[in-house]
Amino acid sequence: MDLIASITSVWPVYAREKAESLIQRYGPPAEAHGSRLLWRATPDGWKRTSITSSVVPHDFPAPHYDCVEQVIDYRVPVGMISLLAQFDGSLVVHRTRGELAAHCPLPEINVSLVNLAHDIITGRRTVDEARAEHTRLCEANNRGEKAPYALAFQFRVPHGGTGDADVTTVSFARVEVPA
Repeated sequence: MDLIASITSVWPVYAREKAESLIQRYGPPAEAHGSRLLWRATPDGWKRTSITSSVVPHDFPAPHYDCVEQVIDYRVPVGMISLLAQFDGSLVVHRTRGELAAHCPLPEINVSLVNLAHDIITGRRTVDEARAEHTRLCEANNRGEKAPYALAFQFRVPHGGTGDADVTTVSFARVEVPA
């Protein structure tokens, strides 16, 4: 923990406070580097959680800084990627890896973001409906209320098998396969 304290001591106060909160929640990280802490397979279902010293301003639904990334395995259909971008810029699709990441500073908000993304993908909500619900959920969280959408994933989270390697279009391509 001395190494972690040494690393985060030079981080911006906001990122340092969020790192301390994640350590209280998840325990010591699996990896610690100069600008990043990383946890794997957290008890609340995330495949990977990381925090960086880099804070990115984000104004929806209220001004805050994104510095936490939380990832699940999830195959987002290609036609839905732009809808998720319209919903919230803090959602990132890693199509080839088959991952969906949320980048808000609180795990509860990230859970609700992913639940709402799933609603958009499955046709349960429109982008506008999801944005309105995200605003409502954030306001409730600020009042100390914990809605089911913020407490746990409302769908079965896949574990692997979600990657999309796309299709080969060059017949002479040589690819080195890692050992």
